[in-house]
Amino acid sequence: MLPLIISVMKRYAPIITLPFAAIVGFIGYNLEETFSSKYTPSTPSISQQRLERSLETITTSSEKERNEKSKKHNPLEVNLSPSLQS
Repeated sequence: MLPLIISVMKRYAPIITLPFAAIVGFIGYNLEETFSSKYTPSTPSISQQRLERSLETITTSSEKERNEKSKKHNPLEVNLSPSLQS
């Protein structure tokens, strides 16, 4: 009897699952529409975002260059072995 039930379930599974999935999807869609916020804030355009990133990169790189030029760099202070630190 069990093999007969399993074979019937295999055969009619798409017929049963499609309406069930449609009902669940319809209910979920309507619940989301009811409870979600419909306000989507506007974002700046892609070209404006690109320009802001470019300006930020230029300013940070120029600040780094000024800091590097004003500060004398001693490689021994940066790459000092642990035995020589004390």
